[in-house]
Amino acid sequence: MLRSLLCVSFCLPVSLMLAAEPAGLPAVVHPADNPTTPEKIALGKQLYFDPRLSGDDTISCASCHDPAKGWSNGDQFATGVGGLKGGRNSPTVINSAYYKLQFWDGRAKTLEDQALGPIQNPIEMKMTLEEVIPKLNKIAGYKEQFQKVFGTDVTEVGVARAIAAFERTVLSGDAPYDKFKAGDKAALSEAAQRGMKLFFGKANCSACHSGPNFSDSAFHNIGLDSADEGRFVISKMTGDKGAMKTPTLREIARTAPYMHNGSLKTLEEVVAHYVKGGNNNPTQDEEIFALKISKEDEADLVTFMKEGLASASYPNIEKPELPK
Repeated sequence: MLRSLLCVSFCLPVSLMLAAEPAGLPAVVHPADNPTTPEKIALGKQLYFDPRLSGDDTISCASCHDPAKGWSNGDQFATGVGGLKGGRNSPTVINSAYYKLQFWDGRAKTLEDQALGPIQNPIEMKMTLEEVIPKLNKIAGYKEQFQKVFGTDVTEVGVARAIAAFERTVLSGDAPYDKFKAGDKAALSEAAQRGMKLFFGKANCSACHSGPNFSDSAFHNIGLDSADEGRFVISKMTGDKGAMKTPTLREIARTAPYMHNGSLKTLEEVVAHYVKGGNNNPTQDEEIFALKISKEDEADLVTFMKEGLASASYPNIEKPELPK
């Protein structure tokens, strides 16, 4: 009975919850201490969309990482409880299962570590774990599900593991690029094919946006005018000043505005930034240098990213019915 109820709340059949990864993507690795199950995913989905995890019951994970907005929020910065704004753009959740570290600066090692951060952030969801766990334990539907999934009442470990299990299902692959690489030469337009050649060649985009997820999971200073010290705050290594994690380019057309500070509104602006070679700040990566390419080349690069990396099976997941 519980299995069928959770299936309805998840808006997908249980049989699809543990389906194989989309074409073009490797298998998702699940931590040994957090094996995935359909019931755990369904619970994590409810928690992800539930604003009751915030201090005033208005902000959920989905508020800043909205499926309808590329699993980001469509704004330059995230907006939290009381309208407070952070100083960084909301990174997409899409394919976050493949990152080695989480957040722009990599301060969390796993999705489990990441999940509890926004809940406790005073300018995001503005709750403490000492407040949110008893609050959730007063909701009968959550208490029952936690007993079924984890054999305990609601705990902070369980909340983190359930949300992480759900986020590992937010995947985008099987894009025209993947079909083209698999042999379907009609999957990409001629302009997109020219852009792909530039992307992996003269434009050098793949120096950082590499692999199936189009991210090397590393940290780079890409020459933005920004006072944010990025990875340096975590690593204390001078070379990491201003360095941020390389985001995936999967579904990139959906996730504007761009960069860690949301300073570039369009992909055309992003390409123009790289073509000029960034802003030459003192710790800018050597991979960022001026490119000698034409305006047509720039347009082709944008076409490749917009056309080639957008999947027809985009994970546009709807908010489930929340437990009472």
